[in-house]
Amino acid sequence: MNIIEKELESRRSEIKKAVELLFKANMKITDWDIPEVDDTEAAKLLITIIKDEVEKIEQDIAEGKYENY
Repeated sequence: MNIIEKELESRRSEIKKAVELLFKANMKITDWDIPEVDDTEAAKLLITIIKDEVEKIEQDIAEGKYENY
């Protein structure tokens, strides 16, 4: 395992919790804004938004946008 892998592995739990918090916070906001919301549908749509953004970041990485971050 190289130094980058070790560093990110040491923060894996923190990163996972941040992603989960992002998801749950947005689910809660959706429930507040739309009391009769279908939570399963909202969760599916929300995860699609998150995945789309991850794909955008992956594309940015491939294009070298994080070379000198």
